[in-house]
Amino acid sequence: MQISGLFFICFVCILWPSLVSGQGHVLDKPVTELCLNCICEAISGCNATAICINPEKGACGIFRITWAYWVDAGKLTINGELPESEHAFIHCANDPHCAANTVQNYMKQFNQDCNDDGEMDCLDYARIHKLGAYSCKGDLPYNYQSTFEECIENYEDQGFE
Repeated sequence: MQISGLFFICFVCILWPSLVSGQGHVLDKPVTELCLNCICEAISGCNATAICINPEKGACGIFRITWAYWVDAGKLTINGELPESEHAFIHCANDPHCAANTVQNYMKQFNQDCNDDGEMDCLDYARIHKLGAYSCKGDLPYNYQSTFEECIENYEDQGFE
């Protein structure tokens, strides 16, 4: 998988406003833009067209967020929608800005050293995102792990950290 500089720039353009504007209630953002990008790439290929319209059918949006994940992350919403609204979860999960902020909140809530390397970093966030907060020490699915690692390596090869 070759990640072009243009892809990185376009993805950052999509997420950057939410990462700096504090949409919702995200105040501290532990996950870097690069890390968010690689989690997105590994979990969904950052496919923004594969949205969901029914939360009972699984995970939604580019980060494939579940309803329970969204709840644990604080029920962020867009456009002043009430969290109790019937479609609040779907609207947030399918919106790249709200979804990225949901990931940020989830990582703040469940920040831990999943791989026992003494650091809490992007590798841990990728594990927490895919395996969940209470199972992050388990084995990652091969495709997810290899796509994630290749994404990180490609950015490092391009001089990004």
